[in-house]
Amino acid sequence: MRPVGDGSRSGSDEGLLIFLVRHGETPWHAENRYCGRTDLPLTERGREQAEGLARWAADVGVAAVHSSTLTRARETAAGAARAAGVPHHVDPRLVELDFGLAEGHTPAEMRQRWPAERAAFERDPVAHPLPGGEDPKAAMARGAAGLDDIVRAHPGGPVLVVCHGTLLRLLTCCLTGIDPSRYRDRFPKVANTSGAVLRAPLSHDGRWKLLDFNPSLSTS
Repeated sequence: MRPVGDGSRSGSDEGLLIFLVRHGETPWHAENRYCGRTDLPLTERGREQAEGLARWAADVGVAAVHSSTLTRARETAAGAARAAGVPHHVDPRLVELDFGLAEGHTPAEMRQRWPAERAAFERDPVAHPLPGGEDPKAAMARGAAGLDDIVRAHPGGPVLVVCHGTLLRLLTCCLTGIDPSRYRDRFPKVANTSGAVLRAPLSHDGRWKLLDFNPSLSTS
């Protein structure tokens, strides 16, 4: 991972800079269990990651912090907002996908319980959501609407947005013109308290730019 630049505020000739970041570690990370709407807190390591992100946010000088309503995202975002001295806004449109019956299971457990459904998901996770799970197209629509509102609310920026691994990858794809069905191949892993560095378009019909992925956004 390489550090991101100074995060200076966007000028009139460029769009808003958004750091779309995954929350800190939770208790299910070690076993690679899918955590969608289960409202888990951060682990001790996750809190340390959030503290590092907070120091980074203060150094960069973010104009605002937005997050999902889930505890792991709110805990990660709250410290960053305090350190930067800016508001912390929560938005239910930024919550993780609902993984349905797969919630709390590992990929290996899913292959054993639902072999055909898991195989279809791995081929095309957008066309074939996990059993009982949320339609990824609906998740992208709500998340993109949330980001559009953030762009309108903070034209100066930059802005830190703390959300979740699957939603983050889907949004990065759909906003920048990457086929969302390839999100697992293009972005196989999102590090905790890292994610996508995006530049919003100046016009409503423009395309977002992906400037970096999985950069170091934490300072010791």
